[in-house]
Amino acid sequence: MKRFLLIMAVAALATGCAPRNPVLTVSGGKIRGVPTETPGVTVFKGIPYAAAPVGELRWKAPQPVVPWDGVKVCDTFGAPSWQNAHTPGGYTPEFFFDGDPTFSEDCLYLNVWTPAAGKPKAKLPVTLWIHGGGYVAGWGSEPEMDGEEWARHGGVLVTFNYRLGLLGFLAHPALSAENPEHVSGNYGMLDQIAALKWVKANIAAFGGDPDHITLMGQSAGAMSVQTLVTSPLAKDLVAGAIIQSGGGISERTLLGRATLPEAEAAGKALMDWAGCTTPEQMRAAEPQAFLNLVWQYAAETGQYPAGITSPVIDGYALPESFGEAALGGRIADVPYLIGCTLDDMTGLAGGIDRFCAAREATGSPAYAYQFARRLPSDGRPDVLTGAFHSSELWYMFKSLRFGWRPFTEGDYALAEQMITCWTDFARTGNPNGDGPQRWTPCTAGNPQFMVFRLDENDAVASAMGAPLEP
Repeated sequence: MKRFLLIMAVAALATGCAPRNPVLTVSGGKIRGVPTETPGVTVFKGIPYAAAPVGELRWKAPQPVVPWDGVKVCDTFGAPSWQNAHTPGGYTPEFFFDGDPTFSEDCLYLNVWTPAAGKPKAKLPVTLWIHGGGYVAGWGSEPEMDGEEWARHGGVLVTFNYRLGLLGFLAHPALSAENPEHVSGNYGMLDQIAALKWVKANIAAFGGDPDHITLMGQSAGAMSVQTLVTSPLAKDLVAGAIIQSGGGISERTLLGRATLPEAEAAGKALMDWAGCTTPEQMRAAEPQAFLNLVWQYAAETGQYPAGITSPVIDGYALPESFGEAALGGRIADVPYLIGCTLDDMTGLAGGIDRFCAAREATGSPAYAYQFARRLPSDGRPDVLTGAFHSSELWYMFKSLRFGWRPFTEGDYALAEQMITCWTDFARTGNPNGDGPQRWTPCTAGNPQFMVFRLDENDAVASAMGAPLEP
């Protein structure tokens, strides 16, 4: 009943006296969004949150956005960072079936879905979503990440693009020498921090609460959440964190654990091999020239230049690894929701229970989940099967209508359960919201997960328990 009343209140808020599609003032100028199919929910696409990182700004920290004249109509998503085109198979038919957008070095744009545009007193919970893709692929406007349902459930959702690959994470001693902090390599991470700070400064105009921002990400996006709750530049801006298939506390090396000297050495070796020995030469190269450089270098030399396409422990933006900081109680002291899919259990589930036990020691809760619904298929042979890595995205965004799969009534009911838990967590720091406390924190003495699944009758059968085996 309380959940129903919340949704009704949001609907009433959206249909109040203010214009349905007001002009907002944000950093850089005035903007107007476009209505969605849900009455009262507006989306603002392609808002610049920093200056284009091109020319002399390549491999530099994000700079303030360049102001514009007039009212910018935000009806088109911004271009993603340069990355390789998707090829048949794998995730292409799952998320990228409409083809790739135009890639660009001018990629620092974000998107906002809100039911309360122009209502700064609404103070709705805000969630900042960080897309995955191994730090080399992806963008914040993929169809599974649509925020219309999120806004309908009473939250403000922000997604964004950030620099990827070598353009986002190349460390090099010459780049460190020209940097005021004497560091290099974390440009994509600094983009994420710039997006977070933009949200803090501007989200009230969209009806969001700047003091209630939850970070949320999956895969490399989840690892990005881990770096941000560890970073002294970001962790004090965060009210909660959702970590999906990014692992927990583990000795297993994932992404983003190279030290600055290691990454600088690898970057220098790569650039020397490519014939770019100075920052001027490096910045003169076309951006697409960096797409396959790492693999070409590895194929010719037999050495893989590790640590130059993911976050670097540089002592500035990232002083230590997430695991070290979490064990030492030095990450953001906020509620956490952490989990993985069934098919991730042999890899990216590592250390989730250990992380939850570490949070228990601090007194802050950590809620664990496993997504165990094996997705339905139409029988085609070239698509992913099972509860594969990232399959839960269709459900916790409740964006199933954009997918091609033959989703059932049970799938839509499961999606409603999951988006309610996720948005309740963003609102209260508790996935149960104000209702019965069925989802309990994962602790050393009670290491249970909420297992999201359907039974053989296509009915929701989610329950607390031990994670299922793949």
